[in-house]
Amino acid sequence: MTGREPLPAAEAPTVRLSGMGGPGDFFVLPELDDCPVPVRKTSSAEDERAVEQALALANRVAPQEPSPSSQPEPSRREPSAQGPPEPSVPAKDSAAAESVRGGAPAHRSPAATWERARALAVRAGRRGTHPAIRLPLDRSLGHVLAEGLAALTDLPSFDTSAMDGWAVTGPGPWHFHGGSGLLAGDGGLGRLPDGEAVRIATGARMPVEATAVIRSEHAEVDEAKGMLHARRAVVPGQDIRPRAQECRTGEQLLSPGTLVTPAVLGLAAAAGYDALVVVPRPRVEILVLGDELLTSGLPHGGFIRDALGPMLGPWLNAAGADVAEPRRLGDDPAALRQALTTTAADLVLTTGGTAAGPVDHVHPILAEIGAELVVDGVAVRPGHPMLLARLAPDGPWLVGLPGNPLAAVSGLLTLALPLLGGLAGRVEQEPYRAPVQEEVQGHPHDTRLVPVVHRAGHGAIRDHAVPLRYNGPAMLRGIATADGMAVVPPGGVRPGTEVEILDLSWA
Repeated sequence: MTGREPLPAAEAPTVRLSGMGGPGDFFVLPELDDCPVPVRKTSSAEDERAVEQALALANRVAPQEPSPSSQPEPSRREPSAQGPPEPSVPAKDSAAAESVRGGAPAHRSPAATWERARALAVRAGRRGTHPAIRLPLDRSLGHVLAEGLAALTDLPSFDTSAMDGWAVTGPGPWHFHGGSGLLAGDGGLGRLPDGEAVRIATGARMPVEATAVIRSEHAEVDEAKGMLHARRAVVPGQDIRPRAQECRTGEQLLSPGTLVTPAVLGLAAAAGYDALVVVPRPRVEILVLGDELLTSGLPHGGFIRDALGPMLGPWLNAAGADVAEPRRLGDDPAALRQALTTTAADLVLTTGGTAAGPVDHVHPILAEIGAELVVDGVAVRPGHPMLLARLAPDGPWLVGLPGNPLAAVSGLLTLALPLLGGLAGRVEQEPYRAPVQEEVQGHPHDTRLVPVVHRAGHGAIRDHAVPLRYNGPAMLRGIATADGMAVVPPGGVRPGTEVEILDLSWA
């Protein structure tokens, strides 16, 4: 390849791969947005170079101007939305040049920007939703509405009393009826003649033509004469909830994508529903990798406690997933391959093994089973070795989290939770921004995710976010007390700069 001519916007790039097939053989490379690039093995150094060049071209977002050089340009990371284009990454430092034990070099695309990686995860989730199901109210909590909720009746369905007191008709004083009066659930009195009053309880049906309710504490009763007097002026319609005050039959109450909370269950019941049409909760499986992990007791002899197994399940469950008990596979590539090819989950999370160390088996196994890599490394700190893959064309998704705890949280917030939100049918929330109280150091080229706590403003000081000290890739002390993670653009930010805040589910 000696140069790249600009391509028409509607055409996919067509690339001749030297050394592969006959002189007329071409590969048509789809855009990354619509079709992730599959993991492939190559048979020779020349083939590997050709494939790397082709993948680099396929991953470009916009057509490039022809290079003045006769040699192909080196792959570059995509420019961040918040900073200038990143410099070239030397091959020895690039994820695209790392080798994996026991196989050919793994040719990978340059790490995606944080914004692009997250957008691809959202898009992947939207492609993977399942048909809606109908569940009774007592089983719908935590699901997402697949259909809008429309009122099946007027609310309230008749005029009701908003207070305990007296229902009256016309101006006073009023003759009153004896007895307990009207209670909630009674069929009603019918018509109340002008100048009369009747006791009424909160929620009871109002008599026909009644004009107001006088609260018990505002009423004066003359038992001897059977007369009722008001201690305050009576305004027509006071303390009456008129029919359809809240909604009318057929009115849209909630839109699709609404999370079913306890309050939603109450509204649905009030509106006449016995069951709801919801999106099934995605099934998630967690595979904990690493022979060095302990499940109990103190770290010793080079072994460390597994922090991710206990943390990920509850976090994902709160995000709308049905999570199986974590499976601990150690550093066994055969066990990992078996787990990935037999899973019944919609999303598989692995912990560790995504880099290029001697026991990092995730990339080789994905290559063996023909998985499609959608995101292979993200320009974010901590957590840059994270990845997103499709295990089979119609099969489950996989998010590979780094093994360091805070780096894994970064992968969870960047890839797993956005994808899971799509699978669960949740509506993507508008980004929330807040100023940081102090300067936050940034990476020269990558986004940083930093744990922060929210602080309320007072006087001239606005609400703001305070960065926490313990933000290293292996640390959980900061995130354990945080309200969110601040998205710090390359180069860092000065005090008072607004940054996006990723809220934590428990904050």
